[in-house]
Amino acid sequence: MEGLMMNYPLTVPSILDHGYRVYPKKEFISILPDKSRHSYMFSDLYKRSKKLMHALVNKLGVNRGDFIGTFAWNHYQHMELYYGIRGCGAVCHTINIRLSQPQTEFIINNAEDRYIFVDATLVPLLESIAALLATVEGYIILNAPKGFSTKLKNSVDYEELIADAPDNTPWVEVDENDACGMCYTSGTTGLPKGVLYSHRSTYLHALVVSLPNVAALSFNDRMLVGVPQFHVMAWGIPFAAVLTGAVLIMPSCHLQSAPFIDIIQKEQVNKASGVPTIWLGIYAALKNNPPAKPLPLKEVLIGGAAAPPSLIENYEKDFGIKVVHAWGMTETSPVGTLSRLQPQHDVLPSAEKIKIRALQGQQVPCVEIRIVLDNGAIAPKDGITSGEIEIRGPWIINSYFKSTSRENFSEDGWFKTGDVGTINDEGYLQITDRTKDLIKSGGEWISSVALEVAIMAHPKVKEASVIAIPDPHWTERPLAVIVLNNQQESIIQEELNNFLLPSFAKYQLPDKIVFVNEIPKTSVGKFNKKKLRQLYAEGKL
Repeated sequence: MEGLMMNYPLTVPSILDHGYRVYPKKEFISILPDKSRHSYMFSDLYKRSKKLMHALVNKLGVNRGDFIGTFAWNHYQHMELYYGIRGCGAVCHTINIRLSQPQTEFIINNAEDRYIFVDATLVPLLESIAALLATVEGYIILNAPKGFSTKLKNSVDYEELIADAPDNTPWVEVDENDACGMCYTSGTTGLPKGVLYSHRSTYLHALVVSLPNVAALSFNDRMLVGVPQFHVMAWGIPFAAVLTGAVLIMPSCHLQSAPFIDIIQKEQVNKASGVPTIWLGIYAALKNNPPAKPLPLKEVLIGGAAAPPSLIENYEKDFGIKVVHAWGMTETSPVGTLSRLQPQHDVLPSAEKIKIRALQGQQVPCVEIRIVLDNGAIAPKDGITSGEIEIRGPWIINSYFKSTSRENFSEDGWFKTGDVGTINDEGYLQITDRTKDLIKSGGEWISSVALEVAIMAHPKVKEASVIAIPDPHWTERPLAVIVLNNQQESIIQEELNNFLLPSFAKYQLPDKIVFVNEIPKTSVGKFNKKKLRQLYAEGKL
């Protein structure tokens, strides 16, 4: 027997409907690329998203299920794209602006984007590959200064596109299981892979992110979104904030320490998000130039890479700011776990509390996590026994876009994350290693294997192995260990970087090179990365 409840669809437009009905006067602030401040209300976000939706359908001929790309900073127009594209039944494909040109070309063609919305400051990055983008019919320019021109075909100014569109057209009717957004992985073990989110998964994720034990968002908060909107939909915070009535503050491209601190002070930010790299830099800046009065910031949500325990401790000790550690990935929408202390931890010494807060945390509602051993057995929750982390839930990937491969999924349907870790008896997850030797720098994955293959294509190189070494700013950076064909030759850093640049983004290039006569190998002839880490991972070269 089925229950007798209404079948109310959980769609992204209904999130904005709620924000408009309940919090129409809530403020939304953007610091634009030209450093100007823009402010309007949720009611404006709603009406302009409606105008965009109408323009997409009636001016550009966008159909339900079409893919529409965004290549943009964090600001109010990008939020309008978040809702307007989904509101016409299309899929919002947020494109990572930090990828290399070949990767960017691949994902746009793979997604078959029909149109791309691009910030004026980012236009040159697309101009260089535009001729290779087979399905793109035109470009809509955001934040174009007066007199702006571009070589991009069929380009139109965003404000001109929506200017005369009505703001009261009903949303296109969609099913909650329809696709609504897509992000690509960073291509760490080959080409990037598309992760296609549904309306239902996005709505449920936003609800859970808002909970007190997760991001704890409410209408009392002023939330600074330091996570790029192209990075797993900014961790779902733009949706959760509209559901809960939190004031949103978008910093655009101003993620450097000084402007970020300035925004926190001027906008009275009490909560913020971002990868550890941002917050390591901000901490150093605050220590070097202490603020005249206490910052309004009370809590920071950190994810994308492990936050050092010292960072968690120092922020609270020196500035009264609580760092909340989270874990997830593109394939998990992304929030899978979050680490907060429970009442039973109140009696623990400060050092023990920091150890718990530095863990990846407990699974959030609707998500299940297990540790699987090499023999397929499920590991006990003892905080010691490690294995691969597998996860399932309503916002966890079930398959990759345009892929039939099941290599990343267990026989019973759990997603294999590729991370190795443990879970203790209180359910706290700790990641201890990575199964595919990935490097995580500033919240972005870098493939050691892809770098090795590329480096060994250099005519002077015989062998190359790449490992992660600690970095005080980026958490991890790649180190290349190289054997030359001829010991009389040499390769300088600039020469290697220039050789790699056509295939890699700058942040993916090795910071350091070590030349050796021989790379240690395992008994089966593979590079012994465990030995290399023992030799170099302390960063003392």
